[in-house]
Amino acid sequence: MRNTQIMRRETQEAILAGEDALESLIAAQERLSSAKSWGVFDMFGGGFIASMVKHSKMNEAAELMEEAKERLQRFQRELFDVDVPQEFQMEISGFLSFADFFFDGIVADYLVQSKINDAREQVDDAIERVRKILGDLKKW
Repeated sequence: MRNTQIMRRETQEAILAGEDALESLIAAQERLSSAKSWGVFDMFGGGFIASMVKHSKMNEAAELMEEAKERLQRFQRELFDVDVPQEFQMEISGFLSFADFFFDGIVADYLVQSKINDAREQVDDAIERVRKILGDLKKW
């Protein structure tokens, strides 16, 4: 009985950590989408204002990705506390190293668009994985 209560509590903590991570990932996804739109406009002659807005959105996305990275690490720690099947586990190191790469210096508009697109794909993938794990945890 006591073990069941502990597992229930640990599972709930993992679910809450996953939902927090998902929230950050979705916010980053939205900023990246906005940065992408402004980047396309900028590439086709949007000028100084478009460039400034694009970089502002990228900075916001970078901050949110850093927050998501921290929350994903917490989610991963919480998953280790729950004795779940291996398929529930989440390997986030790929996302973490990519997020670090995203923060590196930027050279030209087309490279910016490429980084935005790559970041967006990584965030989309992380969102999908977190949603699946959360769905499995809630059924478990």
